[in-house]
Amino acid sequence: MTSNSPQSSTALRRRIFMVLSPRSLSYSRYALESLFRNSAEPLHLHLVTDSPSDKALLEEELTLRQQTCGHAWSIYDETELKDAEAAIFGRFPHLRQFRRGHPCWRKITDPLLLSSPGEEMVLLDPDLYFPNHFRFEPTPEHGLLLMWQKPNCLFPPETVRAAMTAGIPLAHHVDIGVAHWRATADLEWLDWLVEKLNFSRFPQIMHIEAIVWSALAIHIGGGYLDPRRWHCWYRSQYSRLLSRFGVNGVRSLRNEPFTSIKCFHAGGRAKSWLADAKAAGILDGNSSLTEPGSILPFVELTPRAYRRQQNIKHLLARLGYYAVFQSI
Repeated sequence: MTSNSPQSSTALRRRIFMVLSPRSLSYSRYALESLFRNSAEPLHLHLVTDSPSDKALLEEELTLRQQTCGHAWSIYDETELKDAEAAIFGRFPHLRQFRRGHPCWRKITDPLLLSSPGEEMVLLDPDLYFPNHFRFEPTPEHGLLLMWQKPNCLFPPETVRAAMTAGIPLAHHVDIGVAHWRATADLEWLDWLVEKLNFSRFPQIMHIEAIVWSALAIHIGGGYLDPRRWHCWYRSQYSRLLSRFGVNGVRSLRNEPFTSIKCFHAGGRAKSWLADAKAAGILDGNSSLTEPGSILPFVELTPRAYRRQQNIKHLLARLGYYAVFQSI
């Protein structure tokens, strides 16, 4: 582990986690910069990466290019967590196999390896931006908080169907840019879930993570972060049309509500626009958003609703919609 030496007690700091590769710094440095600059609370950011060389590059980023503003940080490479994995996940072979899958899946597993029972874990994707002075929402003693998005990002369909066939309910509208929970996970249930979904049969793609979060959401309860404060970029028909008619991504971001949100999740293509949008001065607001937001109850994605959505997608494909908009 590599870390800095903050002055105030670690116990007073919010515990923040990000699985981060230095290869994503072209956009993730804006997440780090805005997080450090705009958080109204002292933070302890835990970065988890793959190799010692990756850790060295992230240390360089934090010490030479970031103004950490008194926040604490620690960086771990994957090898440094092997002993913790053996101790905590030793009885759960499917969970250990899952941890060795896509790096994004470790956003679920690795914070558990760095936390004592009951400790807070606020998990962040690297493609976020925090445009205003803000506070994170309180982490509940029980349950899970996730961002909300209009569509569902559950993919691939065969894994979603495997969950539904096994009788595993899934939450709808889940966005995994930000998640809050505590280190009280039922590891036996998680191991069972991974076994039932049989992830080893499917490609190691990042979207699998969302299926696990969706199952956790219904299993342990909680709710969605207020989408008026925690906003996910949506690849809407309007944004597709703007792109088709030559409107660049930065210009389309001018329509986003940066002055009234705590966090912007630049998912999909939007992450590649952050650098230019930052240079154009359109990302930052001057609001102070330190009051807790509303929490909305999770909504289940029923098998019937999922079949209807898939049927619509198949119809659009037959009509040629995706041939026109596939690269937009």
